Amino acid sequence: MTLVSILPQGLAQQATVKVSRQAQTQVSPTAPAVPQSVQNDTTGTPGLPQAPDPKLTEPLFLRPTSTDYSKGKPFFPNPFRDYTSTTYAAARLGNTSQLDDLLRNGKIYLSLSDAVRLALENNYDIAIARINLDIADTDLLRARAGSSLRGVSTGIVANTLGGTTTTISGGGGPGGTTSGVGGGGAGANGIVLSTSGGGPTPEVLDPSFTSALEYESADQPQSSPALSGGATVLNQATSTFNFGYTQGFLTGTQVQATFNNNRVTTGNAFDSYSPQLLTTFRVTATQHLLQGFGTGINGRFILQAKNDRRITDSAFRQQLLYTVNQVENIYWGLVSAYEDEQAKERALTQSAQLAADNRKQLEIGTLAPLDVVNSDSSVASDKQALIQSQTNLEYQQLIMKQAIARNLNDPQLSAAPVVPTDRVGLDRLPEEDMPAEGLVREAYVNNPQIEQAVLNMKNNQITIKAEKNGLLPVVDAYAFYGGSALGGSQNPSAICGFTSTTDICAPGTYPTVGYGTVAGHTFNNSAPDYGVGVNVTIPIRNRTAQADQTRSQMELRQSQMRLQQLYTQIRIQVINGQYALTNDRAQVAAAQAARDYAAQSLDAEQKKYRLGASTTANVLQQGRNLATSENTLISSTAAYAKDRAALLQLVSNTLDRYGINIEAAAVGRVSQAPVIPGLTAPTAPAAPKPLSSTPGAPQQ
Repeated sequence: MTLVSILPQGLAQQATVKVSRQAQTQVSPTAPAVPQSVQNDTTGTPGLPQAPDPKLTEPLFLRPTSTDYSKGKPFFPNPFRDYTSTTYAAARLGNTSQLDDLLRNGKIYLSLSDAVRLALENNYDIAIARINLDIADTDLLRARAGSSLRGVSTGIVANTLGGTTTTISGGGGPGGTTSGVGGGGAGANGIVLSTSGGGPTPEVLDPSFTSALEYESADQPQSSPALSGGATVLNQATSTFNFGYTQGFLTGTQVQATFNNNRVTTGNAFDSYSPQLLTTFRVTATQHLLQGFGTGINGRFILQAKNDRRITDSAFRQQLLYTVNQVENIYWGLVSAYEDEQAKERALTQSAQLAADNRKQLEIGTLAPLDVVNSDSSVASDKQALIQSQTNLEYQQLIMKQAIARNLNDPQLSAAPVVPTDRVGLDRLPEEDMPAEGLVREAYVNNPQIEQAVLNMKNNQITIKAEKNGLLPVVDAYAFYGGSALGGSQNPSAICGFTSTTDICAPGTYPTVGYGTVAGHTFNNSAPDYGVGVNVTIPIRNRTAQADQTRSQMELRQSQMRLQQLYTQIRIQVINGQYALTNDRAQVAAAQAARDYAAQSLDAEQKKYRLGASTTANVLQQGRNLATSENTLISSTAAYAKDRAALLQLVSNTLDRYGINIEAAAVGRVSQAPVIPGLTAPTAPAAPKPLSSTPGAPQQ
């Protein structure tokens, strides 16, 4: 029996409320949560507990060296520029000069800093993502005109081969991005659509001018000639000059003005004027009172396009983090392949030297033939291992080139081997010694995925407001004012009476009124036309709007859970990244010790062999042990280097740590090479000692 169950009913209810409130307020201080900026949605439902707001990516549309496609072409002083096409600059398909500077003596001597810099300038993935910045600007331009958004692809472009990442995997969206528009469902064209962009259609903010200019001459047979002045065929020539102007405003107001002009020449004797001039004008203002009312509804696409622009900026920063990490992984893969090839060459040199010595000993009868066969078999195995290592090295060099170059058709560049000049050091990163909670919090602030999720939630909230407004009936108030005037010249055949001989009007009966006078009378309130009214449209049951409004709420809940899931994923990945570095460092130390022990054991076994106290099999076994330990050391060092780069990517401070300017990367011209800490120069391995040709002979 619980305490609540034995209390009186009123007290039990109070206790239940108190317990539930305590449950809502007791939140773990380390639990990931939605930032304060999106903590409450438009329904009034409290959001998740507060979390640090993400650091927004610096808006890249402020780049001074690029065109701002969000503003369009200036109307003055040449308004006709609005009707001319824009030619986007062709992509550069050649390599930057920095790559040629690294080519010396037919080889490319490449440091990690050079590789990252060349990737920032030449990598196609970054170049494709860079164009998304301008595509987002065109969407903002559409929104400022009152049009709907086309959207921007913000997924990671992962078309560069080689390298891996622990946080993002490749996909098949537009442009090779990780996010696509398709999905399982029965939407339009098989695409699952969201409510983004739903709600009342905003007013078209760009004004439009219309005109209709027409001349018509018509001969019409008359069934009652008496009604047309006795003419059996009536000729009428009409000239039309109509003009219109329409513009919408963010308040939900539309203004429409028309000015119509007709000049009619007729043979009808009952018409007083021929030619007859008729002008009319009307100005109509329509205001949405319920659905479509206000700047928040009609200007929502502008806010959403600005958010999308910041999402694109964040996605570009994420692309830089991904590609830089990918290039680092490729570089350390190249270093591993290069060192592995050198180790295989040393192993082959040792086994070949031992095989040659054994043949000499066989010739003088101091060694059994089986030992020669054993050493020859080892030479064959080492040759095969060397060929495999050389093939892998050539492939890694090719992978490195396609990551940092745009054109590999240059024979000199294509044939040049890539020599890595950096090795990873074992200096500790500051992130390794940070408390886990501090490192996780830094990742929360810096990670672009969280930034994008928060901005997407803001867009969802904009959509919710629009869908809520879309539930209302359409109530539009309108008012109009206009005028008209009539004039022209007296019809020469105008009839003033009812007899055909005496009723022709005398000249001057109808005074001539010119077009200027007619136009003036149109606007001087001499014949006004005005009125007000209300148009009401009430959808019965309104089920479509209900479905969309409810779905917009559901999509917001999904985005909230997705953000919460991101916090959890990043926390686990960051902490695991710290663990990985600790384990990698210990593994590198152990592998180094094992390699040193194997080298000393081989040296000791070779000394025994020279003194006749060992056999060929023992020497070969120690050689294989050394090769295995060298492979372990190479792979352990590469794993440590990759995991160190991956941790910086998870914390999302790679650009700051390396001194990479995001605006320079957005332009594609990096003037300052990145400074990558924790690197050392390669050390030359000790050369293998030659074996004596005769066991027991002193060393030469």
